[in-house]
This record gives sequence, structure tokens and C-alpha cells, in this order.
Amino acid sequence: MIALARTQRWGQHIVVVVAVTCVFVLCPDAKAQSLRGSGPSLDRQNRQAVQHDYSYLRNSSEVQRFVEAGLLVPVYETSDYWLKQVSFPVARPAVKLFIQRLGSQYRAACGERLVVTSLTRPVANQPSNASRRSVHPTGMALDLRRPYPGPCRTWLEETLLFLEGKGMLEATRETNPSHYHIALYSEPYVAYVSRLTDRPAEEIVSLVNTEATYRVKRRDTLWHISRRYDTTPEAIQRANGLRTADIYPGQLLKIPIGQR
Repeated sequence: MIALARTQRWGQHIVVVVAVTCVFVLCPDAKAQSLRGSGPSLDRQNRQAVQHDYSYLRNSSEVQRFVEAGLLVPVYETSDYWLKQVSFPVARPAVKLFIQRLGSQYRAACGERLVVTSLTRPVANQPSNASRRSVHPTGMALDLRRPYPGPCRTWLEETLLFLEGKGMLEATRETNPSHYHIALYSEPYVAYVSRLTDRPAEEIVSLVNTEATYRVKRRDTLWHISRRYDTTPEAIQRANGLRTADIYPGQLLKIPIGQR
């Protein structure tokens, strides 16, 4: 953004006129200047769901069927983000990619983990105050906890507004409870990341399931943990430099997902 100043005579007075212009399409467009929700915002979210040929899942059985088909992927906690009371920790692959990238950037900027409070939510599990037009049942939406007022909140809101202005998502600041609702537009977002990283879109999406972070609980064993993440005890040992299978409560482990 550049501010251009010039002087102009107005009657007997000289005034300074300041014009603000955007360069290199870095400024969000007019509709992205606010995180307030609206009917048109819901219209755009639902149009994107139709354009992406997303189904509105009705119950947990349909969610499980989509997971088995690979249309939804598990979302595991990492050192960059954690899940807070998320009933169905699964999402569209592009949504998981978005969480991974945003979480990494947020932690680098703020020194704390991003908090995800909701992901895919079938119609039967929608809260009473949810809109009937919510796109959570499609797996394309997520909710994030609002940080306390300060630099972290400012960073997150400006980032969401920037991405919304680029046409990659719709972001709304919600209350009761306080959070951000985000509907991600998968194809535009993956194309954007592809341009940034100079990698094919298919390769980018395939990398979203590579690693998770797990904090060991009482009575956990590497065998039990490996079963949960579709990997092996040996793969977990290699990823963490463990000489034995001994682990202890509170220990943080890197989990290579799907490596059998």
C-alpha cells in the first residue's frame, strides 16, 4: 500500500490531499475490509461448496464414509496448533494444508500455538445457534479461537483479511463463543500455495498427512500410538531418535503418519 500526497488550492487555503493506492494486488478488495458476517458472505460460501461439488454430510456415519474414501483427512495436533474440543477432527485436505501453514506462521509471529475449535460438523451435530446455511457439514470450514487483544489478534485478523481479499476464503468474527469462522475455497487456495512454493498442486495436497505431534499419556505404549496414527513403533522411534521403546507421560513425540 502506498500513500500519495499532493497539495491543492481550495479557495484561499492550501490543503494536502492524500490518496491511498494498492500495488501488486496486495490490498484486499472492498468486501474484505471487515470480519462482520453477512448474507452475501453465506451466499459466496455456499456457491463455492457447489462449485467444488461438496456434499453436506448429515451424520457421523457419512463423515466416516468420506474419511474412508479419502475425501476427508484426519487433522492431528502439532507443535504449531492444537485442537480444542473438536468433535470431528477431520477436514478437506486443503483445509488441513491451510491449518498447517497458518499455524506455522502464527507460531513464528506470536510464539504460541494456533487453537482450532471446530472442523467438519455434520448437520446432526450442528449447535443450536448455527446457521442453517453453514458449510461446516461439507468439511470446508473451520473455527479458530480469537487471541487476546494485542499483536497476535491483529496479525491473525490482518492475515485472514488479506487471504479473503485474494478470494481464497471467507472469514467472519463470531461471538458466543468468541471465534473466527473460516470457509476455505480449496482450489484457489491450493493454486495460491502452488505458486508460492513452485510445486504442483497434487504434490502439495499429498504432503498434508506426513507428520503429527503427540503428547504421551499414562499407560501409552508405542504400539498403541502407532495403531492410532497408522504407523509403526519402529517408525516413531526413528523419527524421535529413541534407542528403546520406553516412553513417559508428558513426553512429546513426532509421529510419522502412515509409514508402515
